[in-house]
Amino acid sequence: MLIMIQSRRPSAFPNPSRPPELIPAIKPTKLIKRYRVDDAEGFRLAAFDPADTSGLDLDKDNANAMLAQDIERLARLQERLYAYDRWALLVVLQGMDAAGKDGAIKHVTSGINPQGCEVYPFKPPTAEELNHHFLWRTAIRLPERGHIGIFNRSHYEEVLVVRVHPDMLARQKLPDKLVTKNIWKERFKDIRAFERHLPVMAWPSSSYSFTSPRKSNVDAFSPGSTNPPSAGSSPWATSPNASSGTNTWPPMRT
Repeated sequence: MLIMIQSRRPSAFPNPSRPPELIPAIKPTKLIKRYRVDDAEGFRLAAFDPADTSGLDLDKDNANAMLAQDIERLARLQERLYAYDRWALLVVLQGMDAAGKDGAIKHVTSGINPQGCEVYPFKPPTAEELNHHFLWRTAIRLPERGHIGIFNRSHYEEVLVVRVHPDMLARQKLPDKLVTKNIWKERFKDIRAFERHLPVMAWPSSSYSFTSPRKSNVDAFSPGSTNPPSAGSSPWATSPNASSGTNTWPPMRT
């Protein structure tokens, strides 16, 4: 399942050249409405079923036809964004290992001109990054005007993985007086301020949360798995620490 957070609603995109039987009965705006989160008050990720398809029952051919149509429209919009050279677009993909982030990037961006798109996969922080504010490493990789930037993982890791792994927070070498019971509320506040600032500086952003059933995630990293991470997955997704998130599933899902 894909949950969209703080995103502008896209317009419908009919394609006269496409066979009528392949055009979905549900408009894209209506399709994604149930997955939009405009107000986080009371939102709980665990309340969403990862297997939900929004009522769509498509075979592979129909799904590929929808994808091809979306890719064609995305390519046209990217040309306009690049030519206008005033705005940039930031797409943030967040999710546990094997949730589908790499596959989405591979397929959805297949028609985009690489000259106007940068994908940045966030790995564990480097020594240099640990010596800066936790938002520094994302801020310096914002896309330039006219470009699309895609974050594979993001600053959200700082209130997810770091929150359930105290040793990661310890490596950030924060002064003791700053590590209080309110640290996570303070980081949420910093993130909200950072994201409110982006559109003002011509960097509107869309954030997407990928969720998958716990069994699928655990099986993907189990020895002898019949459904391991794809060949296009991030190289660190199958590292010895990759499955650590499966041991903290309850707190990661709330």
